[in-house]
Parts: sequence; C-alpha cells; structure tokens
Amino acid sequence: MPRYSFIVLERLDSFQSPDDLHKKLIDLSEAGYEGVEFSLTEPSGIDLDQLQSWTGDLGLEVPSFLTGEAYNDGLCLSSPLASIRRQTVERLIRYVDVADRFGSILVIGLLQGLRADESDPEIANERIAECLRQVGDVAEAKGVDCVMEPVNHLQVGFNNSVDEVLQLIEKVGSGAIRPMVDTVHMNIEESSQTSPIVRCGSQLRHVHLCESNGARFGSGHIDFSAVLHALDEIDYPHFASVKVYRNLAWKEAVDSSLRYLKNL
Repeated sequence: MPRYSFIVLERLDSFQSPDDLHKKLIDLSEAGYEGVEFSLTEPSGIDLDQLQSWTGDLGLEVPSFLTGEAYNDGLCLSSPLASIRRQTVERLIRYVDVADRFGSILVIGLLQGLRADESDPEIANERIAECLRQVGDVAEAKGVDCVMEPVNHLQVGFNNSVDEVLQLIEKVGSGAIRPMVDTVHMNIEESSQTSPIVRCGSQLRHVHLCESNGARFGSGHIDFSAVLHALDEIDYPHFASVKVYRNLAWKEAVDSSLRYLKNL
C-alpha cells in the first residue's frame, strides 16, 4: 500500500505567519501522515531552511512539489512566445533545485497551458516536449523525477488522459519524466479508475487521491478501494497525496481522509 501525504492547498506565500503553517504540519504529523505536498512559488513565501527543519523534526517527508502556480505568473510550456517558454523552462529548472534539496519530485500539469494559449494541439505538444527535454536533462543529472499529471480538459488544454501523457513522455524521451494519476481527473477523462494505473505499471511515480466532488472521502463515487487494490497490484512503492478542496475545515479534512483510507 502507498504511504500517505496531504496536499496543503494554500500557497506557501499566503500564510499570515510561519506559525500558521507550522501548526498545520503538526496536525498532519499527529494525524499519522508520513508526508506533505506543497505548491511552489517565486518567491517561496517561507524560508526553505525553516521548512526543511520543521518537516524533518516532525518526521514528514515532502514527496512532491506542485508547479502549476507558475501559470498564474504568465508562464506556459505551450506559449507561442519563445521568451515565455524559455522563462518557464528556467523556472522549472530552479524548482528542480528545490526538489533536489528536499528529495522530492515535481508535478507538472497546469503549466502545459490552455487551447487559448495554443489552439493547435500538435504544435503545442511539440513545444511542451521540447521544453520538457531541457528540464529533463537537468533533472536526470540531479536524480530528480518530474511527473506529468493528466489534468482534465476543463483545466488544461493538452494531454488530459493517461494514454496521452504516456505518449508525451515517450516523445520527450527523458528518464526523468514519468507519469502520475489523479482520481478526480481520471473520473472525468477515463472510463476506468484502475486500468490507467495498470497501464502505467512500474513507471507510475505519483498519485493524487481526491473524491469526485472534491469533498469528504466517501461522499462522491470514487472507488478508492479499487484504486488502492490497483496500486497494490503493480506494487506501487511511492506516496499517494490526499487532496480535499471543498466543504470541509482543515482539521476535519486531515483526520477524516486518512481514517477513511485506513478503514478500507
């Protein structure tokens, strides 16, 4: 079975004080999580030495960092502007350094952009693949994995399904670029919650667990038992990060999610 981490959905630069984040990390440790996932921004909003100290003291690993907030800074892998693509690659390479420091992976999804950025998916994928090759070269040299998240078509313009992501990864041709799955996106894009996991097999590097309605686990129609069984079937050895973004207060989301998963 996977080890469980929890996604802190707030940006690290949005906390009123570092103590607010520290208290949340304590909550996660006390609840029994083994890890915590964050969104990276520039500037980070918190001293990374302090963050590393807190997570280490609490026995929390940082299995992954999300990169999608950079899209809100105007960065985009499919942009028709070479200068924007260059800046996006440079940002991701700086994030590789952060991931290397924490022993983490980088999650790349939203940075692919929308059809409003590039209407032609073939052209977009050429640009995305070329950018990822550059990031992959640096990541591979540092031993950092970057995972491509299949994000549903309402949020990202390209590579919405697991099969599309696998094709993109093959096109990139970097050992540092690997697939991941997210149950809420699979619920929209896939006909099965388990077949994409099996198709990824040993290449699967990261998992997001989220209910179909984004709320309390068990209140939607994701078959988490089947998902966990599929992960067990492929001997998945990495983290699965819990995501709750609707209708629950922080502490209730933290406690109820892990309790639900462990009771399956």
